[in-house]
Amino acid sequence: MHFLPVPGGFVGRRAELAALERHYKAPRSGLIPVYGRRRVGKTELLLQFGTGKATVYFTASDKLRTPQIIDFVHAAAEWLEAPHLAETAPQSWDAALKLVLGAAPASRKLVLVLDEFQWLCASSPELPSVLQRLWDLEWQRSNRLLLILCGSFIGFMEREVLGARSPLHGRRTGALRLEPFGFREAAEFHPRWSREEQARAYFVCGGIPAYLRRFAPERTVAQNVATEFFAVDAFFQREPDFLLREELAEVKQAASVLEATARGRHSQSDIARSIGLSTAALAPHLKNLVALGYLERVFPLIPGRPPRTSVLYRVADPLLRFWFRFVEPHWSTLRRFTPERAFEQLVLPQWDAYCGESFERLCREALPLLYADEGVMGKFEVGEYWDRECQIDVVGLRTDGRVDLGECKWHGRPAVPEVQRELRARAAHYPAQRRTVQERVFLRARPKSVAEGVVVHDLASLYAE
Repeated sequence: MHFLPVPGGFVGRRAELAALERHYKAPRSGLIPVYGRRRVGKTELLLQFGTGKATVYFTASDKLRTPQIIDFVHAAAEWLEAPHLAETAPQSWDAALKLVLGAAPASRKLVLVLDEFQWLCASSPELPSVLQRLWDLEWQRSNRLLLILCGSFIGFMEREVLGARSPLHGRRTGALRLEPFGFREAAEFHPRWSREEQARAYFVCGGIPAYLRRFAPERTVAQNVATEFFAVDAFFQREPDFLLREELAEVKQAASVLEATARGRHSQSDIARSIGLSTAALAPHLKNLVALGYLERVFPLIPGRPPRTSVLYRVADPLLRFWFRFVEPHWSTLRRFTPERAFEQLVLPQWDAYCGESFERLCREALPLLYADEGVMGKFEVGEYWDRECQIDVVGLRTDGRVDLGECKWHGRPAVPEVQRELRARAAHYPAQRRTVQERVFLRARPKSVAEGVVVHDLASLYAE
């Protein structure tokens, strides 16, 4: 058996590792689907989990059935240090799986990872039924195996592995859908940067490990953006296209929806008009993009049910939000600029405005963490509020009869009393329905002095654990 080290060291995923360990130490075999969007860190998680265990990790590719089976057996021979396996030529998945389990150490549970499971099923549609039969008749009552089915196609995994029509339905002993890191864990990729630089990186890369690793720690965020988005070989220049093509059949329509939303079309009717679709034809595209985490569906957060006409859509994924704002509109002229000049001309004039909008999102993400630090009990919802008169950046609606209203300021160093007066003027329009209102001010940097009774949060306090 051997183990491949994770490039750059492993970051985060403590809860997910603990969950996998529980299943590994359980007295029976386990079957765990692990899935999540492209580059979210599934492979790194499973390689880290496999350290010190009897592990076979097989990554499928887009091949025919027989070569795929041979590749699997050869990979198992290497992982298990069992060269005799490589000399076999099984003709079925049933035979191949039995050979591999027979070669595994009898005294230890085998971790068998079938990665890119969608490609295996594409070349071998019978594989889920084979796994179901082996699980029902042999594996589930033993303590020999932890089978992990891993995939990047979220729709495929939820439909063909977890769905009611899948042969594997009801067999799983657990499931992990990996989500992008939150801002605190994302900061661990660049521990020597200032909180402001960590936040700026998060505003562009979000919590996707592969994206965060592209930002070299010896450069500033601005320098990394110039290199990784605008150089001739830039890593991110085609990434949105890869993302959409991996999950969606109608890529042009999805890209048009994201482009329209990034350019300020937020209602369903406005988006539909701008791309030439009816609202009915647009609806499934919106649903798919929201399910993938690329769009978000937002509404004014108030006690009771919000008016249906107030529902808006925004680009939720930071990389897509940045790309459709700063790269896609200038696609035909990018080659006229050096990377540095492209950042100066295309990004810098709107850079602080973009970071300000992203800071509001970070503050909403941070509010549940602040509640935990403050010992707030009970359920709550976090969102924002708007009407014709005002916009409130952060709303925390709590079941204890309180509501938190927050104002976010990224630009400059505004005076707290001035921000508080602005927030109170806006809060007067909020339909609190006799709830106790707590005002919060969110700033990029904490001022030297703060009046008593004002709750002020800055980047340092938001990132503090």
